[in-house]
Amino acid sequence: MNAAIALILGLIVVFIGYRFYARYIDRSVMRAQADKMTPARMYMDGVDFVPTGRNVLFGYQFKSIAGAAPVIGAIMAAQWGWLPAMLWLFAGVLFIGWVHDYTSAMISVRSEGLTFGGLSYRLISPRARGILLSFIYFYLLLVVSAFGAVVAKAVVSTGEAVVGLVVLTLAGVLAGQMIYRWKRDIVLTSAVTVVIAVGGVVAGNFLPASTFLGAFAGKIWVWAAFAFLFSYLGATLPIWQFAQPVNYVSFYIIFLGLIGGMVGAFVGHPKFTLPAFTQPVIAIGPIWPMLFVTLACGAISGWHSLVSSSGTARQLERETDARPVAAGSMFAEMMLGLLALVAASVAFAGLPQFGAAMQAGGAGGVFASGLSKLLGYLGLPARVGATFAAVLIIILAITVMQLVLRFMRLATAELVGERMPAMRNVQLATLVACLLGMVLTLSGWWQYLWVLFGGANQLMASLALLVVSIWLVSQRRKATFTFIPMLFMFVTTIGALCYTSYNLLSKVSMSVAGGGELTVGAAIGNALMGVIAIFLVIAALFLAYDGSRALIRLRTSPPTEEASAPA
Repeated sequence: MNAAIALILGLIVVFIGYRFYARYIDRSVMRAQADKMTPARMYMDGVDFVPTGRNVLFGYQFKSIAGAAPVIGAIMAAQWGWLPAMLWLFAGVLFIGWVHDYTSAMISVRSEGLTFGGLSYRLISPRARGILLSFIYFYLLLVVSAFGAVVAKAVVSTGEAVVGLVVLTLAGVLAGQMIYRWKRDIVLTSAVTVVIAVGGVVAGNFLPASTFLGAFAGKIWVWAAFAFLFSYLGATLPIWQFAQPVNYVSFYIIFLGLIGGMVGAFVGHPKFTLPAFTQPVIAIGPIWPMLFVTLACGAISGWHSLVSSSGTARQLERETDARPVAAGSMFAEMMLGLLALVAASVAFAGLPQFGAAMQAGGAGGVFASGLSKLLGYLGLPARVGATFAAVLIIILAITVMQLVLRFMRLATAELVGERMPAMRNVQLATLVACLLGMVLTLSGWWQYLWVLFGGANQLMASLALLVVSIWLVSQRRKATFTFIPMLFMFVTTIGALCYTSYNLLSKVSMSVAGGGELTVGAAIGNALMGVIAIFLVIAALFLAYDGSRALIRLRTSPPTEEASAPA
């Protein structure tokens, strides 16, 4: 396979999906209206509800959903061969991914900004709300602790990225002031802040972190603390002051990397060196169900439903902006995942070298090597290309962390706010989430939790599609386009969690019997994660049962109103 041909195929999928399928659903099923009042305008508070133009909101949405996962997931999926990964990217985004993101935003907009916790309470049952919110909190804790470790390790290994990250953050804060306080033109704002951000990334090549911090630049705990402080600010400050503009400016850095990599592929048109398929023993489990939970972002990811409902839905200025913002961002993320897959497939001489690179530097190191090679076709020095790729990985992870803490704060208020009013406090709820995440990051226990990420993430996606399907039925709308993907993702996720639990508990059993090599700590971690996986399956089955009862009830009752109080 030629890298340029692979990217052209991806662009064809984007055109067909966005131009035809997404437009049909937007106009004929959801019936988006440009003049209908949105929660952002109805409840504008300058903190969570902020009417935002679709150009800025697209940048926010794309950068919010595009964490490190589309890069890491696509490269890990290459271990099954490039063809299964590519086919899942194309089919996933076309039939499930954009549908999931777009409808998650739209049903929240039509319900006055309700989160999935509030929607599950209204549409399904109080028990469903409690289970879903508890699961969401656990899932978000898993993400923030893992991404904290990703950022810390990436900065330690590439100190040249620090100056670029700090300058980009300041440029984002400046963008917020220029847009909302000084009322400057969006084109001028974008040009000024992006130039500043790119200048920071370039300057970082000559000013590594050790220049300012000496020996502290190599300490994991220093950069973990930095990542959580950054995220705390993003979670507690008004969204227009920090999270939204920082993500908006970050979008352009990611966009430059995406376009640069694609142009490099078209100029150099390198051939894939990885095989289309690998032997089953080489990969990390059977293709089904494990490929479909390993490669999530870019195809479908449950994280996106939280961004779309708890964040973007509260910022949409018009309903008709949902398609370009939510659906458009998902298609763009697929191209990012495809670029990562292409980069991994052309970077090395063959599968053995790819495997060695995965062992040495992980998926992030593989991406840095691959993107550096693609940018090299444009004349960019290898060192600068590698630094730029490292900056991309850090930006992808850290800008998601701030939103994770924001959503953990919202989930805390919904879950325990009535019994513990103090937890409705923005600062306290965020601080608790921050401390829990840091403990898991610095203790290393995030590594045990991470084995559940794929299953937990896609379980969130299937549950979001379940809530969307129930809402559509309640409004007497077509629900087949969400119900069938929901069934596929639900069965796949249950299968993946069961497979993961079996593997974890089998390793523990072998170690106890004397035939394994797990340490005591690893055995405890594996056993705990195996049990948690079982509990996730049980919780999912309870939600499926309550959801099926709600579907039956709503099919025989009058349509419900599209409004409710915001959560």
